[in-house]
Amino acid sequence: MSPSPPRSVKVDRMEYILRVTVDRPEALNVLNSETIGELTDAMIAAAADPETRAVILTGSGDRAFIAGADIKEMSTKGPQEARLFARKGHRLARTIEEMDKPVIAAINGLALGGGCELALACDVRIASQTARLGQTEVNLGIMPGWGGTVRLARIVGEGRAREMIFSGKILSAEEAYRIGLVNAVVPPEQLSDASLQLATTMASRAPLGVAYSKRSMNRVRSLDAEAAAELETDLFALCFSTEDQREGMGAFIEKRQPNFIGR
Repeated sequence: MSPSPPRSVKVDRMEYILRVTVDRPEALNVLNSETIGELTDAMIAAAADPETRAVILTGSGDRAFIAGADIKEMSTKGPQEARLFARKGHRLARTIEEMDKPVIAAINGLALGGGCELALACDVRIASQTARLGQTEVNLGIMPGWGGTVRLARIVGEGRAREMIFSGKILSAEEAYRIGLVNAVVPPEQLSDASLQLATTMASRAPLGVAYSKRSMNRVRSLDAEAAAELETDLFALCFSTEDQREGMGAFIEKRQPNFIGR
């Protein structure tokens, strides 16, 4: 029996936090079909795991977060195969975006093309000073295919998104911070601790309060103002059916730290 091929995605647990690492440093952590499948499976499992309250997505090594989709694999595809490949990337990005848990992108190097698109699907982006980000698809004769034309404008605004996508330029970490593409920039040696500290803070809060907040923020984008307010009201009211609401408010009144259990 032949040995199983090495997996290209690693998952590490730190109490209520999962760190999901794309582990192809020799290939700058680019995503081929196999790696997309492994990463999607890891994110689906994280979303379903009641013991996971926050997720960190990062890349192995110090050169790349995810340098993009695998160009060698894409170069052989026709239109129908490209459509299927794009759907795989969209499924992965939606899994990240829609899970009821915060996902932090710890961007430790290149985040280009599909790598930038996956970072956009995360809730928060923390970048190393050495990080470089860009939607570089037009340099390859194509366009973003995993949500870049949708999510980028929501984060940096329409004008800046069009400039980035149409020019294919690569931004430094500091420039990405200036336009709001990343939430923070830290020295490379501090990236792991900074992302873990933020994940720990989020994981210490009421899991259902965080989940309902994320659900509301994701859904209200497609609603008018009245429907958005009604959705938020419904989810707010639902919090008052939870043990965590009683614990959180009781702890506040009693001047102690709450012990949230996710129910």
